[in-house]
Amino acid sequence: MGTIVSRENMMTAYHRVMANKGAAGIDRMTVEQLQSHLKDHWPRIREDLLKGRYQPAPVRGVEIPKPGGGTRQLGIPTVIDRLIQQAMHQALMPLFDPSFSGASYGFRPGRSAHDAVLAARAHMAEGRRFVVDIDLEKFFDRVNHDVLMARVARRVKDKRVLRLIRRYLQAGLMTGGLTTVRTEGTPQGGPLSPLLSNILLDDLDKELERRGHAFCRYADDCNIYVRTRRAGERVMTSITRFLAARLRLTVNAAKSAVDRPWVRTFLGYTVTAHKQPRLRVAAKSVARLRDKLRTILRRGRGRSLARTVNDLTPILRGWMQYFRLAEAKGVFEELDGWMRRKLRCLLWRQWKRPATRAKRLMQRGLDRLRAWQSAYNGRGPWWNAGASHMNEAYRAAVFAQLGLPSLLDLHFRLNRAR
Repeated sequence: MGTIVSRENMMTAYHRVMANKGAAGIDRMTVEQLQSHLKDHWPRIREDLLKGRYQPAPVRGVEIPKPGGGTRQLGIPTVIDRLIQQAMHQALMPLFDPSFSGASYGFRPGRSAHDAVLAARAHMAEGRRFVVDIDLEKFFDRVNHDVLMARVARRVKDKRVLRLIRRYLQAGLMTGGLTTVRTEGTPQGGPLSPLLSNILLDDLDKELERRGHAFCRYADDCNIYVRTRRAGERVMTSITRFLAARLRLTVNAAKSAVDRPWVRTFLGYTVTAHKQPRLRVAAKSVARLRDKLRTILRRGRGRSLARTVNDLTPILRGWMQYFRLAEAKGVFEELDGWMRRKLRCLLWRQWKRPATRAKRLMQRGLDRLRAWQSAYNGRGPWWNAGASHMNEAYRAAVFAQLGLPSLLDLHFRLNRAR
């Protein structure tokens, strides 16, 4: 605890919390108010931590939509508790991380989802043509506190720290003004949760290593690669039993499967069926991007095209940054064309009247007869957005001048830089 509350460690934690920003907890204190609050209250808080009597505040419950449908429960701690958890994370990570498995990639320094995806592809290239895709049912909601604390106590001997971790696990969840006591689970949203999940699931990693399996785990997303379907079914049965008996975790049978890797998705990617598999963007990832872009495009109906492009650009760049490993590039070309057509559709809707449409088309270089014929064709916005008159009036170069990035060009530049 002395290491946790040391000035150097707390200053590092403070800067990290400030950089991460984040929403306020139940006390509505923002990160901008943290400094002045600490000036008045830090000596008391520090004393409470050292004496082992600090009591965390309940977390604010927030539900966010999950990509596959349904919602995920987040617990947003107060800014003070985020600061303390971050300081604990910094002190505890060096104790645990060196002993974690080399096949564990989530929430670890110097490791990323890209590393996990590349490792998975390497396992497939070695001839492991079946994957045991394990989905843990409501993992963060079902973590058994006693099982987790037993694993934390293997390396942490300071009882004040152990008590504080348990108090964070048991901190109430406030939703709709009512606080419910937590008897299991570790709510996502605090800096400590990712480390605690890795500590618990390290037992799974060690068991898979003991059995000699090739696997990749990113948080609660675990894929085991085997050579035959029969071997995969044996692994699925035995690991399901191991998780239930040792860690008291349940495998979601509906979302888990033994199948070909190119049928399954791992961290948003899938692969081709070639002997040397090539990484592809999973269809679900493309669908999620389209849904996100549609939301912005709907907002753009009453705004300038330049402003809409400005809103789209950071999303497209961020998405491409994550999926830059994809080797099958056809999806990027398809998305580029779809995106430009959506923007042309937006323009056609904004112009509304046939006379306005004819005028705009003539301004973009179409001859008078063709412009009027196109404006009065009686077709809908989506058809017109894909028709030759709109493609000639608004070529790809026009959108590029407005700043719309091409995913295909971004992919080329990112991989050339690598």
